[in-house]
Amino acid sequence: MSDFTNFAVYHIYPLGFCGCPKTNDYSENTENRLKKIEDAIPHIKEMGFNAIYFGPVFQSVAHGYDTVDYTKIDSRLGTNADFAALCKKLHENGIKVVLDGVFNHCGWRFFAFEDVVQKGEASRYKDWFYRLEFPVVRPEDPEAIPGYECFGYERLMPKLDTANPEVREYFCSVGEHWVREYGIDGWRLDVAS
Repeated sequence: MSDFTNFAVYHIYPLGFCGCPKTNDYSENTENRLKKIEDAIPHIKEMGFNAIYFGPVFQSVAHGYDTVDYTKIDSRLGTNADFAALCKKLHENGIKVVLDGVFNHCGWRFFAFEDVVQKGEASRYKDWFYRLEFPVVRPEDPEAIPGYECFGYERLMPKLDTANPEVREYFCSVGEHWVREYGIDGWRLDVAS
């Protein structure tokens, strides 16, 4: 990881900055909207920033904090290859890359939560989440109380048990993946507990 002494950090919420649709259709025919950030590099440098902190960039249902796949760039932004090219261009311009690690909770379409919904108490991921009531059902009624603990009472974001060694191992591997494969320089960890 990088030394961030004397850095001026510019925060970008990519889904908004790049004009992405509000909800994800998970299309494989993605437009490289990350190009808009690449085009802004001269302006960012001119303002004196030498690091960019990206709000959520992982595949999600809607706003980014409801992550579905922590190993894939949100298809509304582009592809993993597009993100790799952006990181390369930022580094060539002396700009560090920091990602938002939203590891406290996930979207309710995240693979481990899907497994719990499908298999109930037989799911190997049942201990990844707090206070599950079986059967686990996604409440379609916005007034319904979900049978699982959520982040900030948001029923679409089940709370992960980050004290669970398997959850920690999973997110450590996610973190290492983005550092190793994309050369990111740091993480901002969303919600400490």
